[in-house]
Amino acid sequence: MYSKLFFGIGVLVLLQGCASKPTQVVKPDDPDYAPVPSASLMPPQGQGGSIFNAGHGMQLYGDKNARRVGDIITIMLDEKTVSKKSSKTSTSKKAAATLANPRVSGGNLSIADQLTFDGSISGDRSFQGSGGSDQSNSLQGAITVTVAEILPNGILRVRGEKWMTLNQGDEFIRISGMLRPEDIQLDNTVSSQKLADARISYSGTGVLADSNSKGWLSKFFSSKWFPF
Repeated sequence: MYSKLFFGIGVLVLLQGCASKPTQVVKPDDPDYAPVPSASLMPPQGQGGSIFNAGHGMQLYGDKNARRVGDIITIMLDEKTVSKKSSKTSTSKKAAATLANPRVSGGNLSIADQLTFDGSISGDRSFQGSGGSDQSNSLQGAITVTVAEILPNGILRVRGEKWMTLNQGDEFIRISGMLRPEDIQLDNTVSSQKLADARISYSGTGVLADSNSKGWLSKFFSSKWFPF
């Protein structure tokens, strides 16, 4: 009776420990990708009686590239990564030794003329192993982001997201990183390959996304905790 009780408790503890954590709900109002608050875009109030007033100003001969907090930049997604790795190992070793029957008084040493003392030893061992990995990823498209911060060295920190509701689920793409103003084209576009410290995520939520993920029990049978 006690053995069955302990066995049941052990199974419950095992299943509880192997149960995967609940999937975090992704929402479109993540502050890490939210637009810059409009209150921070207001120019400082001018003060009369001085020649220079701090403000956004206007450039008569400058371009209109994004360079201020809240400006809009279009990131052209051009990501492609390919990785390939393979390994192969082969070893072998052979050994043999022979012991001749000793001779005594001109004859072979034996017991009852049947059991002799000669013999031989041989050994053979080998090992072969191989492995390979091949992975490729590609992401094409465009996403428009805003300038969230200007660093002291002039680098622009940008962030943004795009959500699309398709049938029974949502698809989203999020991006953040840092840009040099010199890399921005005249039409306010820049390649994602120019984005430093880039964080790009493309995923989805809803029924279709849930149907493509394993349940916690299936994850257990595919995990390292499964003993077979």
